[in-house]
Amino acid sequence: MKPFINLNDLEDFKESNNGPFQSKYATISEKIGAKKLGYNLSIVPPGKKVCPFHNHWVNEEMFLILEGSGILRFGEEEYPIKENDIIACPPGGRDVAHQIVNTGTEDIKYLSLSTSEPYEICEYPDSNKILSVAGKEGRREISHISKFES
Repeated sequence: MKPFINLNDLEDFKESNNGPFQSKYATISEKIGAKKLGYNLSIVPPGKKVCPFHNHWVNEEMFLILEGSGILRFGEEEYPIKENDIIACPPGGRDVAHQIVNTGTEDIKYLSLSTSEPYEICEYPDSNKILSVAGKEGRREISHISKFES
């Protein structure tokens, strides 16, 4: 196995379509032998987002915008984003909750990089839900979503 791949060689894209959440994505980690980091390439059409506004209590994420433009929701702020922007999403509370929204007229394409800890608490501020998971990505032993109660 080569320890690298050219993004143009990715062919096995999966599609996700659930109302405002729509994307095509290709996983990269397994193809290049990554053990502790998760990599994927996401393509989001205009007016859509990949996932709900969320924050991770354990894992950290980074996004590199390759093509297109949009808005980054981050905490209570919104920032315009474009090609070559690098976005840091550290673990923590609602102040680091994040979501990329394609507000442009063309697809937005970005590289995602994240730590891959086997345990995670993910919070969804817009719906006031919490997801708890245990086990490796793709082979979760426990996955539970519930309403947040303080």
